[in-house]
Amino acid sequence: MANASRTPQAGGFLLAIALIVGVFVGMAKGQPSVGFVAGLAVGLTGLLIVWLVDRRKD
Repeated sequence: MANASRTPQAGGFLLAIALIVGVFVGMAKGQPSVGFVAGLAVGLTGLLIVWLVDRRKD
């Protein structure tokens, strides 16, 4: 069982920022949907990395 006093890392911030940046970059290139999908992919990758590193600390 995980230590209750330890605070887990939050990777959701990476996902939110990547989505926002992806949409703005996509809008600049005339493809906001593609930017959203690319931002989603980058954000989920970052979130997964943070989650895996945080799990390893247990």
